[in-house]
Amino acid sequence: MNKVFLIGRLTRDPELRYTGSNLPVATFTLAVNRNYTSQAGEREADFLNVVVWRKQAENVKNYLNQGSQVAVEGRIQTRNYDDQEGKRHYITEIIADNVQFLDAKGSKDNSIGASNTSQDVTPNDFPETLETTSVKNDPFADFGASIEISDDELPF
Repeated sequence: MNKVFLIGRLTRDPELRYTGSNLPVATFTLAVNRNYTSQAGEREADFLNVVVWRKQAENVKNYLNQGSQVAVEGRIQTRNYDDQEGKRHYITEIIADNVQFLDAKGSKDNSIGASNTSQDVTPNDFPETLETTSVKNDPFADFGASIEISDDELPF
């Protein structure tokens, strides 16, 4: 059985594209906190690529933005390809069957008409340690309005 359930926050605004047959597909990266801290006392997170299709892809694009908290139900999929130099690359992603919006309806980060006033954040802007021991604490509150993560920073 290949089934995953994740709760996390979007690291950037979702990207919406359409296939050649006009089928909507949205992608986003989900930051999921681990249940423990490192030996240094830091809270670690996994950054997982999520793909969602059809009407739900359009809803994700229209109603979610960076920092939105969601629950994702889906499956893990791996694929690979060879680049121009012949090097094989492996990609692991979550294919979402269901994305539940967990932010309060009408909150600033989740309102339909919210303006996007994001700013670029560099790795130097991140605090040395994160103290997120309670579900009530927002683990991204100290990061500012925008968290930009390039594909080079992902562990896979």
